[in-house]
Amino acid sequence: MRTLCSSTLIGEFFVIGFAGLVAMKHPDLSQGAVWTVCGIAMAMCVLLCGALKRPGALAVGWALQIGLIASGFVVGTMFILGVVFAALWWASIHYGRKIDEIRSRHTAPAA
Repeated sequence: MRTLCSSTLIGEFFVIGFAGLVAMKHPDLSQGAVWTVCGIAMAMCVLLCGALKRPGALAVGWALQIGLIASGFVVGTMFILGVVFAALWWASIHYGRKIDEIRSRHTAPAA
């Protein structure tokens, strides 16, 4: 599960960075505000990759997905990308757990 979730989070890292570049052109937003919010979200993506085994990490990931969808109010395309990444996050958790179960069944007899 960690591999799939980490891959999703790294993809989000880049999408958030590119969304920050688009948001900089918004006349009502300062560059400092845009990069503070984007920087915090990007740092959360990277830090969450390392914290996926800890309790509550998946809930923080879901909060990040909600924030990504909500960023669509600033950059309209983020509504679509946020929903796509939320679906990827769900799939990463769902299928990652199935893969982990299959791996544990196949490695248990060998041990």
